[in-house]
Amino acid sequence: MAKTVLLLGVRADILETVKQELSAPGIEFLGGTGVADVEPAFRRADIDHVIIGGGLALDARAAMVLAVFQASDRATVHMKDQMSGPEGFLPFVRAVLVGLGSYAPQKSPNAILRAGLPGPAAG
Repeated sequence: MAKTVLLLGVRADILETVKQELSAPGIEFLGGTGVADVEPAFRRADIDHVIIGGGLALDARAAMVLAVFQASDRATVHMKDQMSGPEGFLPFVRAVLVGLGSYAPQKSPNAILRAGLPGPAAG
C-alpha cells in the first residue's frame, strides 16, 4: 500500500536530501518549512505520516501538530529530538518509516474523531 509522508523542517535542503535518499516505489514525500505548509499539503494528498524536525521552534512544532490533527483523523505525527541536529534527520525519518512500514490504521467504532473528515474505508 502506497504511503504519503509529509516532512517538516527548518531547512528545505535537508528535506530534499531525505526525499532523494529514501525515495522508493510506494512512497511519496511532501515537504514544508512552516505551519503554513501543513494545511495545503493535506488538501493536496491523503497523508499517512508527518515527521517534524527538531530544529523548528517549539511553538511552531506544537502548531504543526495541532494543524495535522485538525486536518486528519488518520495521520500519525512523529517529532525528532533536538540533540542530534540536522545530521540526525535522515536516520530518524528512516527509523520511523521502517517501524511504520506495515502500519495501517483501521477505523474504530470507539474512536473520537476530531477532524471530521471521512477517511478510507476500514478493511
